[in-house]
Order: sequence, then C-alpha cells, then structure tokens
Amino acid sequence: MLYLCCMRHGISSIGDALREYMNKSRLKPRMMEVRIQENWEQLMGKTIARYTESIQLIDGKLIITTNVAPLKQELNYAKEKIIKLVNEMLEEPAVREVIVR
Repeated sequence: MLYLCCMRHGISSIGDALREYMNKSRLKPRMMEVRIQENWEQLMGKTIARYTESIQLIDGKLIITTNVAPLKQELNYAKEKIIKLVNEMLEEPAVREVIVR
C-alpha cells in the first residue's frame, strides 16, 4: 500500500511517504505538541522548563500552565519570542497565539 501511495503521488522514498502521510494525518497536531514538550527546556531554558506544569497545542494556540506568578509575567512579555522560537523549531507556523495560565 505504501509503495502504491509513493507511485501515485510521485514520492521517491519511504521517508517522504511517511512525512506526506503525517502532514495529512489527524495525529499531526498531537505530534507537534509532543515535539514542543520534548524541546521546551532547550527552547526556554532549565529554569522556565522546571516551573512549567504543562504545555498544550490546541488549534494554533500554545497553552502554557504554571503556578509561579513571576514566570507567568515573564512568559506574557515573551509571547512573540515564544511563537517565533517554537515555529522555527517545528519548521512551520503551527503556533499563532500563546496563552499563559
């Protein structure tokens, strides 16, 4: 089946076929969310990562949850930077808005 998909769409490798499948799959937003969670410390640093309780990606909105008031303030000021960093890491404009809770 995968070979036929490749032939039909002119895709040259299994890797290309899997990427094409994932781009059209309903799993893509969840996989992007997992990539953000896995790379959060690298993107934002150890301190911010340590005090971040959860990160969700829902309909282009990155929802960051923390109970640390100063961190909430810092994240609110850095929303545009966060959008830029996350989208660069994902290599596509997946995040349009940041919500800090």
